[in-house]
Amino acid sequence: MLNNLANLHAKCFPNKPWSANDFADLKKSGCEIIASQNGFIVWRAVADEAEIISVGVAPDARRAGIAAAMLGIMENELKKNGIKNIFLEVAENNQPARQLYKNNGYNEIGVRPKYYDGVDAIMMKKEL
Repeated sequence: MLNNLANLHAKCFPNKPWSANDFADLKKSGCEIIASQNGFIVWRAVADEAEIISVGVAPDARRAGIAAAMLGIMENELKKNGIKNIFLEVAENNQPARQLYKNNGYNEIGVRPKYYDGVDAIMMKKEL
């Protein structure tokens, strides 16, 4: 499974792919992962908050609702576990991801200057 995740991550993010060991380390650190053949979401929950670590959809499967569906599944799971807020950072220049999050109820709450290799990160939050 972790090798499949690594291969999918490489399709989604060819410039900075994660290895199977990276995914194993994330699991060891308390992260949860939902994955399908064409997409994945990684998050971590602590106390009553969660943080989305990464969301990826294979380029040839984008704009088909996969990421939104995974967000919904994750959010339902988090609600069951008493999570009140979800946070994330997204690159300022990643308009498709920013729109995905906005369309799914996430609000911009701040900026982390030059967070992604010189590109600002937009901090977002959703209350469950």
